[in-house]
Parts: sequence; C-alpha cells; structure tokens
Amino acid sequence: MGTSGTVLITGASGGIGYELAKLFARDHHDLVLVARSADKLAQVAAEMQDRGVHVKTIALDLGQPQAAKFLVDQLQIAGVTVEMLVNNAGYGAYGEFAQMAEADILGQIHLNITALTHLTRLLLPGMLARRSGRVMNVASTAGFQPGPLMAVYYATKAYVISFSEALANEVRNTGVTVTCFCPGATHTGFAARAGNDKTRIFKQLGAMAANNVALDGYRAMMEGKTLAISGVHNWLTAQSTRFAPRKLVTAISRWVSEPPGP
Repeated sequence: MGTSGTVLITGASGGIGYELAKLFARDHHDLVLVARSADKLAQVAAEMQDRGVHVKTIALDLGQPQAAKFLVDQLQIAGVTVEMLVNNAGYGAYGEFAQMAEADILGQIHLNITALTHLTRLLLPGMLARRSGRVMNVASTAGFQPGPLMAVYYATKAYVISFSEALANEVRNTGVTVTCFCPGATHTGFAARAGNDKTRIFKQLGAMAANNVALDGYRAMMEGKTLAISGVHNWLTAQSTRFAPRKLVTAISRWVSEPPGP
C-alpha cells in the first residue's frame, strides 16, 4: 500500500497522464485513475498495483455535465480522501471554427474548462481545511497565444493558465499549492485525436517524449511551482509571444498549425 497520500489523475489511460501515474506510484502514492476507457484503465491499474500501491479506477467521460460531481461523490462513498489532484484530461479539435461540429466546440470547453474548474472547486476546500494538498492543472504552451485552426483549444488553455495562476495566489501560505503545467507538442495519442498530427509543429519542429514531459510536470508540482513549461525551446517560444506584435504571433501560430507543403 502507498503511504504518501492519494492522487487523483484524470486522463490517466495514456500519454502524459499515464506517465505521471508511474511517477506517483514509484514514490508510493495511492492512485485514483480516471479516463473514458475502462479497459485501458484496468491495464494501467494492474501495472501500478505491481508497484505496490493501491489503485482505484473510475471509467468516466468528464466532458459530460455533472461528471465531476459524480466522480467526487463516488470517492466520498468509497471513503477516499484526495490529497493531490492532477487535472490532465483534455482534448483538442483541428479545423476552422465555422466548420467545426458544435459537439467538438462545446466538448472542448466542457472537458478542458468546466470539468477542470468543477473538480478543483469540489476538492480544494478539503485540502485547505487539512492545510495540505497539491493541485496541478495541465494547460499547454498553446495557452500563450491565439491558435487559428484550433481556436477553441488554444483559448481553453489560456483559461487554464489564468485560472491556475490566480488560484495559486489565493491559496498562498495555506499549505496548498496550485501548479499550472504547460507542455508543448508531445508524442501521445492527443494529436491523432485532435487531427493535427500532420502539422508543421509535429512534422518539422519536433515533439517531446511523454515520459520526459511528465517528469517535468511531476517535479514542478512537488516543488509547488506556480507555472512550469516543459522544454527549453517551449519556454523560449512562450516568452517570445510577450514581446512580438499580436498579429505576428497569431500568423506564426497559424503557420505551425498548418501541414508542411510538398
């Protein structure tokens, strides 16, 4: 059994969430793993239990209304106290906004913004009462600039950055920390699902390995950093958007989001 406190990780069946689960298990944290696929969760849970920690899985689409409340209710019924929350679940959809399916537009907002905010609201008061806890919201370097062809996704990640930095300030000196973690392009199933895996950012500019990205996030969370960007090149890119003219930033953002020419 783990002895270092229970961690709830959303989007835990693959990619960065899965790699984070391995890191927490390594350091003897019990796990609550949430994702849509019960089969994938079962495989991950078996692997983590072999590392000597207790694992609870909940197959749930957090993009559905009231899913966050359902999740927390299930944990209360099971007597599980969440000491650390990793809001990692999220998705993007590629294409021009006017042609995008409404389900994809609203789905991104529900999962990337609403579920993240609701879960944080439900679990943060308990952490504050115990004067101990950590929250990590996984945003993206996409949140530092507008994103033509992924307009909604980029905007949702800008929300996550702003929300997390404000919360970190509100909870300072309480024993609770809030970390906003911003990966750049990462080799996971995310890009294929989003439909942007053929773009310049993946084909020409290069993506990071999920295990390296997760380690950056894990360290930042455990150190209580407010904002962390994975990868030096991603940090430099995020910084450059602060000084360049906005139209130029948006034009470059579109360029990297387009497929390379023949």
